[in-house]
Amino acid sequence: MSHNSDDNNNIKGVFTHGGRYIQYNIYGNLFEVSNKYVPPIRPVGRGAYGIVCAAVNAETREEVAIKKIGNAFDNRIDAKRTLREIKLLRHMDHINVITLKDIIRPPLMEDFNDVYIIYELMDTDLHQIIHSNQPLTNDHCRYLLCQLLRGLKYVHSANVLHRDLKPSNLLLNSNCHLKIADFGLARTTSETDFMTEYVVTRWYRAPELLLNCSEYTAAIDIWSVGCILGEIMTRQPLFPGKDYVHQLRLITELIGSPDDTSLGFLRSDDARRYLKQLPQYPRQQFAARFPNMSPGAVDLLEKMLVFDPNRRITVDEALCHQYLAPLHDIIEEPVCSKPFNFDFENSSFTEENIKEHIWRESVKFNPDPPIY
Repeated sequence: MSHNSDDNNNIKGVFTHGGRYIQYNIYGNLFEVSNKYVPPIRPVGRGAYGIVCAAVNAETREEVAIKKIGNAFDNRIDAKRTLREIKLLRHMDHINVITLKDIIRPPLMEDFNDVYIIYELMDTDLHQIIHSNQPLTNDHCRYLLCQLLRGLKYVHSANVLHRDLKPSNLLLNSNCHLKIADFGLARTTSETDFMTEYVVTRWYRAPELLLNCSEYTAAIDIWSVGCILGEIMTRQPLFPGKDYVHQLRLITELIGSPDDTSLGFLRSDDARRYLKQLPQYPRQQFAARFPNMSPGAVDLLEKMLVFDPNRRITVDEALCHQYLAPLHDIIEEPVCSKPFNFDFENSSFTEENIKEHIWRESVKFNPDPPIY
């Protein structure tokens, strides 16, 4: 969203709660934040959850992004997503994972409905770059992919699956630094509960998820990385399925219908039978389908887009692939010191429990006793 400066100058703040908070009306959206976040407050984007604004932290002088999640506790599933994102990002510390800077402490616990999460501010996202006129060279592609894999190696080392990797969740700044964002759908590798609430963007979804395989692994994220790599190279989504049947067809049209040896991972006979009755396609030659990609990138893409998750390349193997050799440096691939634990999410969790958890997180960032 670009707006001229006249728009921005019209956004005036009103002090509330004895001047400790300041309220802005951003195109009809009420934003109430701690008074250290000073104008120019300007909108930078919006998502399913609400609106994101840029602001300056007057204490540190740095620009930040403020995400408002309005009525955050109306729906338990959405509330859990918010809490999960907060807990995960507090646990992580990696140059290719977005940093959570602050959670605004609500003025009054009893009026706590909106959650404001403060992140470092990035300039754009990969979706916007891919669909812009900006040229993307092979070197750009290699650098972006290397950063994505480094961040993912760190995430996977914490026993976390992102599960919703797509270009719009990969944030970039002007010097091409990439950070993985939006961990609201993340899960630990050890979790067994089948994800009913699970709604990732279909186009980047691995075959095992399309086939409702409940025992998926870190390989689902690698499939998404393959889809993203192909999209950076061709400037078009690889598998823009209209529904999940169409999605599977687009996948098999490129990588070929799976043979019996590729279906060993499927526990369900129904899924096997279903695949067998679909139109059968031969595998396309990747080099012919992606003539503008370097041979190294094509080879890596082929190893990521493998139907059987057990045969898909891992994040460590991908980082060691010859395509990334010019950038491969073990010193710059840290792992997470301890695995992340989702124990705070038990099934009896109510909206009130979640609210209490998020309140506590806001107090960790802002421990001063409130002044009444």
